[in-house]
Amino acid sequence: MRYLTVDGRCLEYQWYKGKSNDAPTVVFLHEGLGSIGLWKDFPQQLVESCDCNALVYSRYGNGFSDVLTEARQPDYMHREARAVLPEFLDKLHVSNLILFGHSDGASIALIHAAMETSRILSVVALAPHVIVEDLTLENIRAARTAYQSTDLPLRLSKYHKDANSTFWGWNDIWLSPDFRDWNIESLLPGIRCPVLAIQGREDEYGTLRQLDILQREVPTTELLVLDQCRHSPHRDQPAAVLSAVGDFIRRSDCSRKDRFHGDFREPPKGVGD
Repeated sequence: MRYLTVDGRCLEYQWYKGKSNDAPTVVFLHEGLGSIGLWKDFPQQLVESCDCNALVYSRYGNGFSDVLTEARQPDYMHREARAVLPEFLDKLHVSNLILFGHSDGASIALIHAAMETSRILSVVALAPHVIVEDLTLENIRAARTAYQSTDLPLRLSKYHKDANSTFWGWNDIWLSPDFRDWNIESLLPGIRCPVLAIQGREDEYGTLRQLDILQREVPTTELLVLDQCRHSPHRDQPAAVLSAVGDFIRRSDCSRKDRFHGDFREPPKGVGD
């Protein structure tokens, strides 16, 4: 594990190196209660199956990065996408990258891709939030009850320096009245790179309306809806996600090379500008 100061906060991060330094780097952006540890071995599996490099980090307030010391604000995902992530990537000299986000992390990836057009090859968005839905809030309230009445705090403490601040930092802002109108629909048309959006049909934190809006606003979006899958496709259906992401990365990379090296061939439908 390594540490880097970004936006005045100490963040933990980890590299997963593939066979080639010239291969694209997949930058993992975790869910609201996620961390490096909660990705488990999925980044390594992706590196091995997709011939890429991977960079994983825990955001401020999560994992073993600095502990959250103040209440999150409704624009916390926008700030992460527009200020923290660019500084993090600049300090590590990362370019030629693919953003791989889950839940909150998928929303951060989309916000960042809407403002950054030079070094982002593509985005993989697992269970992204584009709008706030009643279903989402209902199950975040259920998570609050579980945190207060089960061993969830103990289980989260394995992956976070301060599980209480991590949980309440996430839960409180999502259930805040000020967050009810959070929405990134207007930003989505700024995304110019290919997007692969994956969601479980039984996702307890969002309906398929999230993907419908994303595809409507970003025509380069490909959709994959998985059966027998809830809010974490990479955990519930890892083989299907690895296969789909590997194919998407290879096609996106071929399209990029064709466009920028003069040997242009029409990219597959749904891929490219």
